[in-house]
Amino acid sequence: MTTARPAGTKGVPRARREQQIIAAAMEEFGRRGHAAASMADIARHVGVTKPMLYTYFGSKDGLYAACVDRVGPRLLAAVEQAMAARPPKDELAHTVLAALFRALEDQRHAWFVLYDRTLQADSEPWHAARRHREAIDELAASGTAALLGDQGNHDPLDADALKHVWTGTVSALIGWWISHPQLGAQDMTARCARLLSAIGTTAGPV
Repeated sequence: MTTARPAGTKGVPRARREQQIIAAAMEEFGRRGHAAASMADIARHVGVTKPMLYTYFGSKDGLYAACVDRVGPRLLAAVEQAMAARPPKDELAHTVLAALFRALEDQRHAWFVLYDRTLQADSEPWHAARRHREAIDELAASGTAALLGDQGNHDPLDADALKHVWTGTVSALIGWWISHPQLGAQDMTARCARLLSAIGTTAGPV
């Protein structure tokens, strides 16, 4: 006996419709930030009604949480795999950037869903994003500490500052990438190799 799949809208299975909504919401949240994002625009992009979004996800915060729960593990896995490969220290930054570009190839705005600077501190969306950011930031912290430690610098504040420099650099590169949609992940990987070489970067945190 087979169990009928939950119905969606216009004959689209519910699971497929949820994927479509999350994809549209990922771009909307990434472009405009949580506060300015429009549920009406998300619904219009998918071709459903605004009440349908609330039926599926309960609230705007619920939809945002679904987005960060989708992108957070993906980015964490990308960084973990890149670091687990144990590339030479002078190739670590490039290796991790390449992994992030591959992970974001089809949803570049997803980075700015997770790293949304417009979130109100201590709000439900802020906590939803923070859970995933902390896991990624822990890898960055270990990488920066190891990098500085190899140079005889064990100052935790230096390591923390370098971690923020790294995250800011990644955000800047992805922002630039979004404004150049003709470039693929391989293009960005090659470009960053040239940039890292030009500025004399010999290692990176994660």
